[in-house]
Amino acid sequence: MTTSVDFWFDPTCPWAWMTSRWMLEVEKVRDVETTFHIMSLSVLNDGRDLPGDYRKAMDNAWVPARTALAVEQAHGSQGLRDFYTAIGTRFHPGGEPKDEATILKALADVGFSSELLDIARTDELNDALRASHHEGMDPVGDEVGTPVVRVNGMSLFGPVISPAPKGEEAGELFDGFVKVTAYPGFFELKRTRTVDPIFD
Repeated sequence: MTTSVDFWFDPTCPWAWMTSRWMLEVEKVRDVETTFHIMSLSVLNDGRDLPGDYRKAMDNAWVPARTALAVEQAHGSQGLRDFYTAIGTRFHPGGEPKDEATILKALADVGFSSELLDIARTDELNDALRASHHEGMDPVGDEVGTPVVRVNGMSLFGPVISPAPKGEEAGELFDGFVKVTAYPGFFELKRTRTVDPIFD
């Protein structure tokens, strides 16, 4: 029986990217289907007092998130999945700027119209973005960010991993994640990160 997994991400977050690549690897070794959804670090941090550089990053993260949402509205879940792979590859392992020029390249990579970026430059999608964000984030609270993974109706922040495991190792990590997610009284496991995202 296929296990449905819902995954919320902000396109600019390298940690969400790592976890998303893990989930794609899990699909190769487990009967799992992942549906991608948009959360927004800009929405999460809206109105918060942030350091200058991080405030600038959050201000700049609106357009990538809104573009992803515009893609989902125009091309559905599979279109969003394909676009996330395109833009995430450019942003993260590719190290390209998280700007509109890179977004346009990612849209072209998957054959989608540049008009989706035109929509994302406006506030037209803000209500829908907030709705998608809250669908993913409300079950885990506002003390965490992205990624959020929901399986069997239960949501957790994470896992935060580097590098993303491959093959059966990816499947075994997923098995453990499902087990801890299943217990409603489980809230947190954590240790200090000692490496940056390792892309491969």
